[in-house]
Amino acid sequence: MIRTRFTEMFGLQHPIVQGGMQWVGRANLVAAVANAGALGFITALTQPTPEDLAKEIKRCREMTDKPFGVNLTILPSITPPPYAEYRRAIIEGGVRIVETAGYKPQEHIDDFKSHGVRVIHKCTAVRHALSAQRMGADAISIDGFECAGHPGEDDIPGLILIPCAADKITIPMIASGGFGDGRGLAAALALGADGVNMGTRFCATVEAPIHEAFKQQMVANDERQTDLIFRTMHNTARVARNAISQEVVAAEKRGAKFEEVKHLVAGVRGRAGLESGDVDAGIWSAGMVQGLIHDIPTVKELVERIVAEAESIISSRLAGMLVARSEAVA
Repeated sequence: MIRTRFTEMFGLQHPIVQGGMQWVGRANLVAAVANAGALGFITALTQPTPEDLAKEIKRCREMTDKPFGVNLTILPSITPPPYAEYRRAIIEGGVRIVETAGYKPQEHIDDFKSHGVRVIHKCTAVRHALSAQRMGADAISIDGFECAGHPGEDDIPGLILIPCAADKITIPMIASGGFGDGRGLAAALALGADGVNMGTRFCATVEAPIHEAFKQQMVANDERQTDLIFRTMHNTARVARNAISQEVVAAEKRGAKFEEVKHLVAGVRGRAGLESGDVDAGIWSAGMVQGLIHDIPTVKELVERIVAEAESIISSRLAGMLVARSEAVA
């Protein structure tokens, strides 16, 4: 068993997190992750209303007695969702772990912590991690450039970002972006993290609530099959390469503004594809870690495999490389 500050603080068996994922972070997957001894997050804004979120929390609790959390992503918007009501549903639902992400989380962190909820803040830069630590976050999750979704605008890969953050952060830290097997977990721990966050890899599991065609596509894809869209708009997003993402990239090269590609990237299109199995229906998030996905196991099988591989690397392979100084000299 691998014990870290993160597993100790959050009462987990394994230092593995399934972060919040739009349309994917639902009770069935989250409960499976929790039952496997890892930490799963329901995605709050996947639920149409705070009342629906309360029902999803209740449904998850009926499937597991292990710790699980809720992700609340805060984005600047002309007509923002009723964040305070979503927070209330989380708190009143008895959830004790929240992953915040996005814009100015102070209000949310303060409210959650005043109700005894531990907060993990997701960020893409060391400066943002330090800010979250000052705000009172209990832990941070830091995304390297390899990640699916929004990697920020600094383009710093995990091999550099994780130890840079570890040098300055004093609270537990989860490494995110490019993780999908035991080698990644062992590497993250060596770089100074206290665990790993996986999104794309958990999408390619039996319990993930997306169409089988998407899971098979992730198995078929290699590490090159992603596109970075919205680069010209300074809101970079990494998505799986498909007909729509290529169209968006081409439009940006021509100087297109967001309004000109809005119909292509609409969330309703992406969600419809995830449900129908049409991988070219809209954009969908996936990271470079697709190159490490070769099967579609159950969540339990995946978590156990990752932990066993990491333990073997740490206790056998790496330890076997050590020789006594006297022996080395001889």
